[in-house]
Amino acid sequence: MSNSDDPTILGDGLRPVLRFNMFGRGATGGDEADRYQAALDMAAYADRNGFAAVVVDEHHDAELGWLPSPLVMSALIAGRTERINIRAAAILAPLYDPIRLAEDVALLDVASRGRFAFVLGQGYREIEYHLMDRDFAKRGETTEVLIETLLKAWSGEPFEYRGRTVHVSPRPFTSPHPPLWYGGMSAAAAKRAARFGLPFLAGQPMPDIEAIYLAEAARLGTPARLEQFSDLSMLFVDPDPDAAWAELGPYFLREVDQYAMWARSDVPRHYDKGTGSVEALRDSGTYEILTPDQALERARKRLDEGRFHPILHPLAGNMPIERAWRGLELFVDAVLTKL
Repeated sequence: MSNSDDPTILGDGLRPVLRFNMFGRGATGGDEADRYQAALDMAAYADRNGFAAVVVDEHHDAELGWLPSPLVMSALIAGRTERINIRAAAILAPLYDPIRLAEDVALLDVASRGRFAFVLGQGYREIEYHLMDRDFAKRGETTEVLIETLLKAWSGEPFEYRGRTVHVSPRPFTSPHPPLWYGGMSAAAAKRAARFGLPFLAGQPMPDIEAIYLAEAARLGTPARLEQFSDLSMLFVDPDPDAAWAELGPYFLREVDQYAMWARSDVPRHYDKGTGSVEALRDSGTYEILTPDQALERARKRLDEGRFHPILHPLAGNMPIERAWRGLELFVDAVLTKL
């Protein structure tokens, strides 16, 4: 399905990951430009220092701001980096035109020489479908058509689309098609991934849903591969965690509270934990601040276990850029270089 040198969605699973969701808003267009430029500079820095991947995601109609265009952001990152994997997790694919999505992803795959991959998700917020003039009630049907179209388009051969023969270019760099995972947190999502023979990513541990995926794949005789992040918390490194929580906790809390506004009562989510107070957020483990020695001890333990890829989220909560750089550079200098 994907490049043989890329066995998991995050690469080799033994190196750190950089995340950007671009939560927040700058007071001016210049402030926004500074934030996005900082993210690109940090991606280049992570590339030079051996990170496994840069991960971006997508949401629309966020009151306090969120990254709306993961494909454009991924292309910008690809242009500033040489080795690091670039992951969009997830793209709300039913909001896109199928042919345009096939073309854009193929172009990213070619331009990055196979470093770009994405998780295809449906999303769960009706307002996002409203904004893009899509029918929320038909999202399952739309997704089925979209996946079929993507796989045909990436074959490099002409195919029938809405009653006419069409061609899509460029031909992808990765064979048989650009790396694609299916993401979801429902039985329907698990069965759809199995039906199309796609790797499945629940986004958080969901044994019941993962069991449905494996059983359906076995029933249909399709390939099955489960993916999961071994580290779900956002890691920050600081010599004085208590002082850092007092300083950074309010930024983390704003971001978590924004995300929690979109929660559904029938789907418990890891990143909804800890809303309401900095103290509750600290206890939840969603964000962690460790000393360099603590982070190094954990890294060595997890490397021994074969599952080290901490997630660093340096611009979390729209914190000041200088403060974000300080934490990222400390992790590299005091932890990563010692591994």
